[in-house]
Amino acid sequence: MKKEYIFILLAYVCMLFSPAIGTPLFKKFWEWGGASEREAILNGYAYWSIFAFVATLFIVLWLLRKERPSNEDRLESEPKASIGISIAWAIGGIFIALFAQNIAALIEQAIGVTAGSENTHFIMQMIKTIPLFVILTSIIGPILEELVFRKIIFGTLYQKFNFFISALVSSLIFGLAHRELSHILLYSAIGFTFAFLYVRTKRILVPIFAHVMMNTLVVVVQLKYEEIIKTIDQAQSFIGGLL
Repeated sequence: MKKEYIFILLAYVCMLFSPAIGTPLFKKFWEWGGASEREAILNGYAYWSIFAFVATLFIVLWLLRKERPSNEDRLESEPKASIGISIAWAIGGIFIALFAQNIAALIEQAIGVTAGSENTHFIMQMIKTIPLFVILTSIIGPILEELVFRKIIFGTLYQKFNFFISALVSSLIFGLAHRELSHILLYSAIGFTFAFLYVRTKRILVPIFAHVMMNTLVVVVQLKYEEIIKTIDQAQSFIGGLL
C-alpha cells in the first residue's frame, strides 16, 4: 500500500474517535453562551464532527494531489468510461444502491433483524436540531468515505484479488465502520454497489456522485414524509455510508 494511503487511513481512524476529545472542548463554548447541558452536548458533537470531517477531507485531498497511476493500479491505469457513460452510471447508481439496500433489508427481516437504524435515527435528529449537520451527511461524509473505502481500500485490494473478494472485504470494513453489526449485510450491499460503479467506469467520481445523491435523497424523503414513514412497520430508513 502506498505510504500516502497509510497516512490517509490513520487520519480517518483518528477522525472517527476524535469526538471523544473534541466534543467536550466544543461543548464548553456553548455552555459559556448559556446553552443547556443537552444543547451544549448536541452542538458540541455536531460542530466538532463537521470540523473533523472537513479537516480530514482536506488532508485526504492534499495527500492525493500528486498521485500518479502505476502499471499495477488496475483502476487508474485502464481506460476510463466516457463522460456520457459515466454520467449515466452515476445517475443509475443512485437507484441501484437504493435497490440493493431494499433487497438487503428484506433479507435481514427474513432472518429476524429488527427494521430501522439507530444510526440513521440519530443523524436525522441531529439534522432537525442543527440543520448545518446536513452538509456532513449529504456531501462531506459520502465524498470522504468513497475516497477511503472505494479508492483506497477496495482499489488496493483489487490490485491483487478479483472483484468479488475485493468488494467483499472492503464492504465488510465499510459496514463495520458504521458500528451497526446487525445491519452489516445492508451496509455491505451498499459497498458492493459503489465498488461496482467504480470498476465499471474507472472513475471514483461516479460512486461519489451516486453516494452523495443517495444520502441527499434519503434525507429529503425522511424529512418530508417523516409521519408516513413512521406508519410503515417494515420501513428500512438508512443513510448509506454516513458514520
